[in-house]
Amino acid sequence: MTRMWPPGGGTRRPLAPRVAAPREPVDPARIGRRVVRRRAKGMDAGAVAAALEDARFDVRQNSRHEDLGDDVRGRAELAEWERLDQLLTAAAPGTVYDPDVNDVVQAELAADAAAASAQEAELREAMRIAARADELQALRELGTLEQTEPRTGDEAARDELTRRAGGYVQADVDAWLAHALAAHLGHYRDPAAREEAAGLLTPPVLAHAALLAELARLVPGANVDELAFVARLATTEPEAADALAALLTRVEGTQA
Repeated sequence: MTRMWPPGGGTRRPLAPRVAAPREPVDPARIGRRVVRRRAKGMDAGAVAAALEDARFDVRQNSRHEDLGDDVRGRAELAEWERLDQLLTAAAPGTVYDPDVNDVVQAELAADAAAASAQEAELREAMRIAARADELQALRELGTLEQTEPRTGDEAARDELTRRAGGYVQADVDAWLAHALAAHLGHYRDPAAREEAAGLLTPPVLAHAALLAELARLVPGANVDELAFVARLATTEPEAADALAALLTRVEGTQA
């Protein structure tokens, strides 16, 4: 019979579906500006001025209809024609509009590319977290979670497992991370990772780890069953567990 670690560990849950890429919201203003730029490419100042008058007429006509009064795209098209009109009026005679060399357009394209890159990175990270949560879930099912060393980012996988469980704390996962943090296992061998964990893990997990670390120093060789009370104390009274850990540190100092 497989023994859960710690006793009374988290409830088994089915694997969550993979993360889907979010759909980009429709932006009528952006569509309007792009339409104007495509139409205006190759136009000179006179052609743009004529198109501007047409756009003004359309906006005036739409404003008379209640269902078209809030025409975001139409207003964006008008504003873009006005910008292009000013641009070509200030340019040398005979200049035609070319969006490929327009600073405003290129800045917008660069911003769009940066936003798309950031969104893609967020999606990759979400997929990585979901995959690691699947892996940890499988290890729980096999009863080998306690034998696994944590990796960078497992704090986020812990949060994902909690989310999948409807917000219920996964006691076995929390105890696994607390034990690893106390014993400096996996990525917690790095002091920077242990310091970062203070902002990534919940107070009960941190209190559990702190108390485990002090008890391990005072009672070397204590086994998991003997220290089961630490998880209960840290979960119900994290501040008391922290205070006890601090007191044990002082006691150890006076005995040195």
